[in-house]
Amino acid sequence: MPAVRRPAAWKPDGRKRCAWCLESQAYVRYHDEEWGVPVHDDRALFEFLILEGAQAGLSWSTILNKRAQYRRAFDGFDPERIARYGARQKAALLADAGIVRNRLKIEAAVQNARAALAVRERYGSLDAYLWRFVDGRPIRNRWRRVDQVPARTALSDSMSNDLRRAGFRFVGATICYAFMQAVGMANDHLVSCFRHAAVTSLE
Repeated sequence: MPAVRRPAAWKPDGRKRCAWCLESQAYVRYHDEEWGVPVHDDRALFEFLILEGAQAGLSWSTILNKRAQYRRAFDGFDPERIARYGARQKAALLADAGIVRNRLKIEAAVQNARAALAVRERYGSLDAYLWRFVDGRPIRNRWRRVDQVPARTALSDSMSNDLRRAGFRFVGATICYAFMQAVGMANDHLVSCFRHAAVTSLE
């Protein structure tokens, strides 16, 4: 779950939301339209996996603000194209001010594309591989306070270990849980948030 920040640059519309999203209109839009919604599209899942890894050590707002640039720089998060990146493409990414220019994270994105293709070959899709960790159904949590929401769980530990064995990088247990929250594997909207019921209805 993104860190809670002091509300700024956005005027509430009266609906109750998770406190972490109140930093900006972009954050509110992400919270209202994407966070926690079950994702089953392979390319979208791969995008979230790469972006959650890119976030490591940074704020989610930093990555959210750069998402359009990431999509451009990484060929729309097409794993088949990214898996073929060589020295020239990696050097271009390191010189691209629109993304986080971290060599290890860029190398990980290329390696993760290759791992995603291998997983797709074995399981039929990245969706099938990832959603099997929750038996294909979102975990319905009913947190009442933000301090109840975990940063990692035994399940995200298991996912992290499995992803690493499959060749993925930047997939620690905390990153994996943030990924699970983002793609709707776990509904971690607080019960007081208007999106909790809305997301539950999509399951």
